[in-house]
Amino acid sequence: MNRRHLLTALLLVSLLAGPVVAGCSGETAGEYVDDSVISNTVRAKLLDDKDLNIFQIDVSTLRGEVQLSGFVGSQADKDRAGSVAAAVDGVREVHNNLVIQ
Repeated sequence: MNRRHLLTALLLVSLLAGPVVAGCSGETAGEYVDDSVISNTVRAKLLDDKDLNIFQIDVSTLRGEVQLSGFVGSQADKDRAGSVAAAVDGVREVHNNLVIQ
């Protein structure tokens, strides 16, 4: 499966799960959809960066705050991933919890 199909599948799953999960976090359905769009946009931007391994970076968003977790190879990769996330429209704050291996 190529990267575009994977991204499309992730977006579809997150949008369909929105009404169910939104009630669990205290978010409205609209907030959940906005956060899903932000997370998927960050993932897409990270996918476009050929030097980063997106499969080792998890992206989650709650009320515009993006959390990055997982593993990267260097401080430069950690910083770049944080910068990519911060540049996405709708991101209010980035919590960069990536671990350097």
